[in-house]
This record gives sequence, structure tokens and C-alpha cells, in this order.
Amino acid sequence: MVNMQKKSIQELEEACLSIRKDILELATREVMHVGGDLSIADVVTVLWQFQMNYDPKDPAWEGRDRFLLSKGHASAVAAFNQAAIGCYDRKEVLETYAKDGSRFSMHTCSLINPYVEISAGSLGHGMPIACGMAAGLKLKGNKTSRVYVIMGDGEQSEGSIWEGALNASFHKLGNLVAIIDNNGLGGDAELTKSTTLGRIADKYKAFGWHVEEFDGNDVSQIVEHLDSLPAADSDTPILFVCDTVKGKGVPFMENVPKWHCGAITREQYAELEKGLDEQYRKRWNITDGE
Repeated sequence: MVNMQKKSIQELEEACLSIRKDILELATREVMHVGGDLSIADVVTVLWQFQMNYDPKDPAWEGRDRFLLSKGHASAVAAFNQAAIGCYDRKEVLETYAKDGSRFSMHTCSLINPYVEISAGSLGHGMPIACGMAAGLKLKGNKTSRVYVIMGDGEQSEGSIWEGALNASFHKLGNLVAIIDNNGLGGDAELTKSTTLGRIADKYKAFGWHVEEFDGNDVSQIVEHLDSLPAADSDTPILFVCDTVKGKGVPFMENVPKWHCGAITREQYAELEKGLDEQYRKRWNITDGE
């Protein structure tokens, strides 16, 4: 299982660095949802490489934690993290992503990939499905597995989200952890130009959820909040509102709506890779000799 030996904060930040490089290298090969992959990269990396109980050799293991990517267009960041723990080879993701016959599609697809819990693409579906999975685990007497579902903030406009939120509270689904990638941008503009969501955290609190808000691009904060989760057999569903930056780590992409989807050149990648390495080395005071 992946979390048998937990990584340090520095090791996790190095893992996030590697995942960001993978995403950007893929963006030299395909037009992809690069902005949203980068915004949620830290959260997804910590989940797959630190938090979740998961056996890469047995994706149908009943004791596993479930990972649902409701914002299914961030399929690349999930695939690279699964590759990092041994589900498949990283090169397969890079070389076949979005190609005909590949198990790595632009949106996650469970029909062709056994490591994907649900097919996604139509926003708003992940939450109600996660509620059903969490309820099913309770009915089976599973007191240790959790269901993690990652949603976009724009996705919160879907009515099915709120039906699921009510259901989770009513059925006391404390084994459900919902995570919102709260980057403030939709597919083509700021969310404030298309909807009036207001304070998402307050809405979930009113629906009976336990809500925590923090920086979703800060690995130490992500680890701290995951480490403080109550037992999976508790009664209150949990929401993490993760404040993130769309395009995080790439200066010309950060908070720029057009980078919801796009591609870069090999020359751009070389410069970005160098910049990401410099950020990491400065953060940890690593000299050239180390």
C-alpha cells in the first residue's frame, strides 16, 4: 500500500515538482487542460503519494481508499501520480495520452482504465457518486476506507452537487472527504462573471458539513489537514476548500483564463523546467554541490 512509509514535506514538494514537470512535458505534445492540472497538482500528489491506502497491484482491493476526480479534465495530474506509485509506467502516459486506443483520455474513463473509479467529464456527477460509494462502504461495515472527491469551484453551480451535499449530511457520511479546487476561474473567465456562488464554505456549513479552508498549493498545510482527519467511521462529512492558483508554477499561466487549455513549445518547457528547479532549490537552500 502506498502510504505504508510516509514521505517528508521536502520529499512531497520534490514529488510535486516532478509532477509539474510531467504535466508541462505533456503539454509540449498535446493541447491539454494544463491550468487546472497545475492548480490541483499539490493536493493530488499528497493524496496519492502520502495519504491514501491503495495497492497498485490490486486496484479493486476492497480496503482501498477511493479517489474520484469530478473535475475529470484534470486527468493528467491523476495519471502521473498513479504512475509515480507504480500503477503504470510514466512513459506510457507521456506517449499515449489522448491518443486513439489509450487508457489515458482527456477526461478520466473507467471503461478503459482500472485505476479510475468513475468516468468523468460532465461536471457535477462526482459528488453524488462519491456519496453513494461512501454510503456503500458504511453498509458493508467498512470502517477504515475513505472516499475522496475533487471538484472544481465552478462546478459548484451544478444542482446535483447540493443534492449530494444534503444526502451526505443526512446519512452521516464521515468517510467522505470532498475537496474543492478553489482557483476562481472557469473555462474561459473569472467565476464572478458567470455565477454568484458567494462563500462556498458557508453554504456547506449550513448543509451540516465540517469545513476547513487553506492554501491548496502549500504542501505542509495539505498534509496538516489530512493528518487531522477524524476516524473514517465518524458522522460528519468533510470539505476542504483549497485556495489555489490556476496554472500554479508557470508565471505566464497563473490566473490567466486562456490557460484552462493549451500547449507549449519545447523551448518554453526548457525554460519552465529550469525555473521550477530554481524555485525548489531556493526553497530548500540546495546548493549546486548537493
